[in-house]
Amino acid sequence: MNKLKSLSVVAIAAAAVFMGPAAANASIEYPGEADVIVVGTPGPGETVVVDIEAGAFIAGEDVSFAVTGATAVTLAAAGQQTTTLVKTADADGGASVDVTLPADATGTYNISATGLESGQVESAALTVVAADAGAGAGAGAGSGSGSGDSADDLAYTGAGDATMLLVWAGAGALLLGGALVVVMTTVRRQRANS
Repeated sequence: MNKLKSLSVVAIAAAAVFMGPAAANASIEYPGEADVIVVGTPGPGETVVVDIEAGAFIAGEDVSFAVTGATAVTLAAAGQQTTTLVKTADADGGASVDVTLPADATGTYNISATGLESGQVESAALTVVAADAGAGAGAGAGSGSGSGDSADDLAYTGAGDATMLLVWAGAGALLLGGALVVVMTTVRRQRANS
């Protein structure tokens, strides 16, 4: 009878180890990769809209926008010269920001948006051609990824689903191995005392 109770306790403990994390993660929704669209011509003194499509971030999460380039830019809603701004993603997980380039803007400006809860990173690069260089217009293009593969992206430090599965499987195997040692020791002692 004692043996049956011990095995039942071990089975319940094993079930709790493997089923607990699955239940805890069941309601978490992770954002996916989305496109970054630059609306407008990135020229000196011009304003462009950097629009990140729906699904890039968790709905309602704070998104940190950062702009790096040769000179400071103005981000909408900041009201002053700045290079960072935090806005809230909309209900669909999209976000946008108006970027006003300075009158003396030249070169490339890198724009990144990072979901502060999800860690999702989306980025775009604006190439500005000086107004007196002839054409006076530049091109903007962007792409998004949550992996941080490129040197220009912010690092993605989250663990993927496969990694977490391996961690939990290893922890469960370790727990079951420890329980097996305890059960076998108890059985051996009982047999020795009989």
